[in-house]
Amino acid sequence: TIKIHLHYPRVENPQVEHLRLPQRLVLLHPQLSFNHHPPPPKLLYSYTLSSTGFAAHLTAAQVSELWRHPAVLTIVPDKVHHLHTTRTPQFLGLEQRTGLWPKSHYASNVIIGVLDTGIWPELPSFSDEGYDPVPATWKGSCEAGPHFPATSCNRKIIGARAFFQGYEAAKGPINETKDSKSPRDTEGHGTHTASTAAGSVVSNAELFDYARGEAMGMATKARIAAYKICWTLGCYDSDMLAAIDQAIADGVHIISLSVGVKKSDSSYVNDNIAIGGLHAAQRGVLMSCSAGNSGPNPFTAVNIAPWILTVGASTIDREFSAHVELGDGRKFSGASLYAGEALDDSVYLKLVNGADCGSRFCVAGELNSSKVAGKMVVCDRGGASGRVAKDEVVKQAGGVAMILTNTAESGEELVADSHIIPATLVGQIAGDKIKDYVSSVPNPTATIKFKGTVTGPSPSAPRVAAFSSRGPNRVTPEILKPDVIGPGVNILAGWTGAVGPSGLKKIDQRRVEFNVMSGTSMSCPHVSGLATLLRNTYPSWSPAAVKSALMTTAYYLDNSKKNFTDLATGKQSSLFVHGSGHVDPNKALNPGLVYDIDVSDYIAFLCSIGYGSKDIAIFLRDPVTIDCGARNLSSPGSLNYPSFSVVFESGKTRLNTLGW
Repeated sequence: TIKIHLHYPRVENPQVEHLRLPQRLVLLHPQLSFNHHPPPPKLLYSYTLSSTGFAAHLTAAQVSELWRHPAVLTIVPDKVHHLHTTRTPQFLGLEQRTGLWPKSHYASNVIIGVLDTGIWPELPSFSDEGYDPVPATWKGSCEAGPHFPATSCNRKIIGARAFFQGYEAAKGPINETKDSKSPRDTEGHGTHTASTAAGSVVSNAELFDYARGEAMGMATKARIAAYKICWTLGCYDSDMLAAIDQAIADGVHIISLSVGVKKSDSSYVNDNIAIGGLHAAQRGVLMSCSAGNSGPNPFTAVNIAPWILTVGASTIDREFSAHVELGDGRKFSGASLYAGEALDDSVYLKLVNGADCGSRFCVAGELNSSKVAGKMVVCDRGGASGRVAKDEVVKQAGGVAMILTNTAESGEELVADSHIIPATLVGQIAGDKIKDYVSSVPNPTATIKFKGTVTGPSPSAPRVAAFSSRGPNRVTPEILKPDVIGPGVNILAGWTGAVGPSGLKKIDQRRVEFNVMSGTSMSCPHVSGLATLLRNTYPSWSPAAVKSALMTTAYYLDNSKKNFTDLATGKQSSLFVHGSGHVDPNKALNPGLVYDIDVSDYIAFLCSIGYGSKDIAIFLRDPVTIDCGARNLSSPGSLNYPSFSVVFESGKTRLNTLGW
């Protein structure tokens, strides 16, 4: 069997049509029956706001037959998506007395919908102390479920729901010993993103004494509606689209979505985030999405439709330093959140390279214990195991410490992790020198010195993360993506009580209220929160106007007044890497010129890329006559977009140059 989305053409009364969809599917069943007696079609969801249509579980033969129905616009297979702040408010320039925070009243009555792994409601980040009653515009509910009573919601978390029909159709019943079939977050990701976007103020927040300070979301007084769409094995299109549908109906103002496919679709017609995003925009809801963590290769950015706010990741002026000192006296900068017993500074451990001991990536079962026991092991980042998972591999082989080294893919990016053995991550240049040292001296030794939290102007910030996905835009290269970058490296925010900070469920029994994570999943809710503040400041602004303000006021010089550095190469970042630049919330408060876009502009845009009326109808809220011949957008690049990318053709090669 396969999972299918079916989109129907627009009708005069979509609410009535919504009720008819299940019956219509049943009526189609006799036409879909064959000699082999396939199972009856199973309706999963009906959509009226994020699209018009439904998701169903069908056989390939049933899909083939259904294509003949005149009402069907398109059939899209259900795809799986994957998951992509104490100091960041100060780094962003947010102040309590002046600027966007007080002007927006901290987004006190704006509702942000977070589509993710759910939420851990008991955290202080979700306290509703001092909050006004729930806004009268809210039409949603708090869905009770296992380990999540209706009392889990309050005046901060005003709604919560779980969507799993598509997931179960693909993977079978949810294993409730590992996941909670409710809005309860057992992974941590959703709690982290929700508290980043709109967490309440929490004093003395920290992770093992790292990053200690006052934690708060970007929109500290905004209300949160949590929609759980992601489960142990991924996030399915059908569940996500159902959550977007529900969020719009519930009355959210901003949708924050830190998920995406590994590779962008080649067409917006097949991209359900693009479809749901434009339906949301037509109802005044801005969708803010992560660009993805597939950098540094080009054409890797996802969630790239022009009506979506696409966010890449950058560093802030804070690091968690853990330096490597070699036996010959050389020192190399590293990053770690290790909180166990520190190494004796006076004792240098024997140092070996994992590549000489069976596995350069330190993969489980491949390290030679006789060569590793009692030693510090150099392991390359990547391969078939996660960064912290390598700790356990080294430990099981008898190793006592680890130096994790970046390869060319990650360059000089330093991501800190909650290691379970003394360990640190160093950049590629340092890693190569350390490995050369191991191979060139008869008795190589090293130690790691953990320096804790370090803030300041060196190294410069922001710098663009190597993992942050890049343009050009695979579908319409004339639209520059990502749109902006924001803080996404080593970000402290709320965490689930169901799993330790390393995310290793079987071996990490530590429990914390805050955790440090990295990814465009972290930068997205920062920008979502800023968009929420702008939405409360200018309630009449369209989603495109809010997006324009953030893009046209973004900056491209770091705190040393130099162009951004791309951590993948150590060289100057390009517009394909950082988009319009790094968000500046206080400047966005007064952007001057605003590039506004309405649905007719988007229709003209879709016409300009060759879509016909049947394809365009998928994206539209209301039935309209689509005459592309009457549209005056000569090319996709003519869209009234806050940035632009010009495509030059030379023979069969398309070359891109940019402006903004």
